Amino acid sequence: MSELAEQVKGECVRRLREGEGRIARCLGLLSHEQLWHRPNQHLSSTGNLVLHLCGNVGQWVNSTLGGCPDERARDQEFELSGIAAGELLRELRSTLNKAESTIARLSPTDLERTWAVQGFQETGTGILMHVAEHFSYHVGQITLHTKLMLDVDTGYYAGQDLNVKG
Repeated sequence: MSELAEQVKGECVRRLREGEGRIARCLGLLSHEQLWHRPNQHLSSTGNLVLHLCGNVGQWVNSTLGGCPDERARDQEFELSGIAAGELLRELRSTLNKAESTIARLSPTDLERTWAVQGFQETGTGILMHVAEHFSYHVGQITLHTKLMLDVDTGYYAGQDLNVKG
């Protein structure tokens, strides 16, 4: 396997796991009511965003690249509510565990090949980039929801000097 292919796969998994930790931190701070709060009709709750991430990673990685059945019901990701934070985290971790295994098995040919996913034609590399970018985007929304509701520092970089150069 090429060194670049391994690096792309490893970075995708690293970014997903980093986001998982941030989501876990936010869910640990929010009450059940806050987890499902929708500020207005145009915004999704934090709980719905977690369900949406499970659906997206499940469809794009586990189903498309991994060959698992695509059982995603995207609209339900935004309609369901009331699921406990612990259950959401278990679902997210299960989805990411499958994705990590799937990504580890990808060959350079899999990364170069074009796949059909959610009405799009994407290379395997494009799928990994989409999933990492999409995941990060929604982790940012979850973080913003948490900070707006609680007026807290999530502590993602606690103990790290972010002013170091080079």
